[in-house]
Amino acid sequence: MIHVEVEKFAAALPRVGGLLGLDLGTKTIGLAVSDHTRRVATPLLTLRRTKFTADAQALADHVAARALVGFVLGLPLNMDGSEGPRAQSTRAFARNLSTRLDHPITFWDKRLSTVAAERALLEADTSRRRRADVIAHVAAGYILQGCLDRLLHLQGKTDVR
Repeated sequence: MIHVEVEKFAAALPRVGGLLGLDLGTKTIGLAVSDHTRRVATPLLTLRRTKFTADAQALADHVAARALVGFVLGLPLNMDGSEGPRAQSTRAFARNLSTRLDHPITFWDKRLSTVAAERALLEADTSRRRRADVIAHVAAGYILQGCLDRLLHLQGKTDVR
């Protein structure tokens, strides 16, 4: 089930269980996972996109292997908050994914997540080639961590680390 509001997404989740964060690109999908208490997001890997069925199966495999309970998809909004073709594509991906996997799905504003990931990788003196390999899943980590922080805030927990 897709939940536009994070509050409804939180209500649909079991008490414990990790989440899978996704940074959908046209050629890749960056993946990040949370711990089962949903406090910390960890960048995982970047998948090369092929066909939807293969991409969905790869996601299902990660969900099953880690006993994950929900998805957070980065929603690429324009800087003015409006939605363009990429946001529509992300929403379509979520609709298709919800027909294959019975896990709650929500969206998280991904504006500037790639910029933040790039900055962090530059500060870590990561080579240009390595940055290209990891940027999508590092951005997925930023997306997922933003949502985790909001979920913790909703629970009244201010100590997020």
